[in-house]
Amino acid sequence: QVSPEQVVLSHSPLQLFSQFHRRCMLVAGQGPMEENAHNLGFKHVVTIEALRKAYPLLDMVDLSRRPKELPPPTTGFPTIEGVILFGEPVRWETSLQLIADVLLSNGNPGAELQDVPYPHLPILACNMDLLWMAEAKMPRLGHGTFLLCLESIYKKVTGRELKYEALIGKPSPVTYRYAQHLIQQQAEQQGWQAPIRRLYAVGDNPMSDVYGANLYNNYLKSAQQSQAQAGLRRSPQAASPHAEVSLELRNDCNNSVESCESILVCTGVYRRDGDAPEKAEARTVETVFHGHRDFPFDPSLLEASYIVQDVDDAVQLAFKKENWS
Repeated sequence: QVSPEQVVLSHSPLQLFSQFHRRCMLVAGQGPMEENAHNLGFKHVVTIEALRKAYPLLDMVDLSRRPKELPPPTTGFPTIEGVILFGEPVRWETSLQLIADVLLSNGNPGAELQDVPYPHLPILACNMDLLWMAEAKMPRLGHGTFLLCLESIYKKVTGRELKYEALIGKPSPVTYRYAQHLIQQQAEQQGWQAPIRRLYAVGDNPMSDVYGANLYNNYLKSAQQSQAQAGLRRSPQAASPHAEVSLELRNDCNNSVESCESILVCTGVYRRDGDAPEKAEARTVETVFHGHRDFPFDPSLLEASYIVQDVDDAVQLAFKKENWS
């Protein structure tokens, strides 16, 4: 049986960003976003749909949703103080337009556009996968594609780069650090006495799963060679100072973990003909980098420690490496 405390979703580390929990945050994505945000500690959230209803003149692409009459001025709507991007929304054009409006207006989308504020409102983004695999034969566009659209629109309109307060989810080291924290917490609760030396990260996407695991492995190696606080702060892939603070996890993580091994499976985005060897003999280098803009391309980070057929094989491999029967 798997308990909620043993599961890390792309947005789970957001509970660490307490400096935003009492701000009025615009949330974008789909599903129970308000419930998810409240469970993560956020007290005041506004959905894209609530913003659209408050300012019906903002969403103009779909002719059927345009107001038939000029609505009265909006009053009493709170000023937006930040944006949380949980995942890809259903109506991309609506979310892109309204998020841009909020950023350009400093949280007051009903106001006239004057001087564009910069730095803009803080943005916390989860899930950076450009593509993901479903039942279709070809990969589907993911939230990373939505972020790419938002970044491009903001840059084209303002001439400036869209900045993130933090990028969360694979391949961000924030997520792997948070996962390590939960693993060590679970081990303590179950009375596990031996220190945890190795983590095993299993995934089907070289651009997120393998890249992130190897990036975190580099962080662990760096931390062993220097003071604990200095490890990730020298890494160009650190999302922001706030993310670096969150990586410390209030000093809850001990320093027993020495490495993070990446295991690539062949049942999703990554496919390989023939039987997969236990050890990767060739680098999984792609000619086109599908990773996020803020994680510079490094071919060595796409090389999995091991390539196996599926998750069951990955678990058996970890058992074998740890000498567990």
